[in-house]
Amino acid sequence: QVQLVESGGGLVQAGGSLRLSCAASGRTFSSADMGWFRQAPGNEREFVGAIRRSGYITYYGDSVKGRFTISRDNAKNTVSLQMNSLKPEDTAIYYCAATARLLPVGNLSQWRLYDDWGQGTQVTVSS
Repeated sequence: QVQLVESGGGLVQAGGSLRLSCAASGRTFSSADMGWFRQAPGNEREFVGAIRRSGYITYYGDSVKGRFTISRDNAKNTVSLQMNSLKPEDTAIYYCAATARLLPVGNLSQWRLYDDWGQGTQVTVSS
């Protein structure tokens, strides 16, 4: 099991940048693939991206591809989400999540397959 705590959310103008961090505790962090999801009021939880446990392979949702970057530091038990060129439609609560399962690529976007979740951090992008 992995305990997760997100930080770095806030209010930013459209076109700006934010960097979210997710601090993990527990000895299994380096054995977990990590995902970022977001949820706006009234919307389904949306896949933002994921990074494999090695840290070398990343995947992104279509709406953020080319603007967001995920990275991780297994020595520090952290995963980050760098968000650039933010848009008002990026406004949501952002969650990091961990899964120890070896999910095929097509399943990394399925939030129900992640076992551990942070409490979320609010990101608001003003127009």
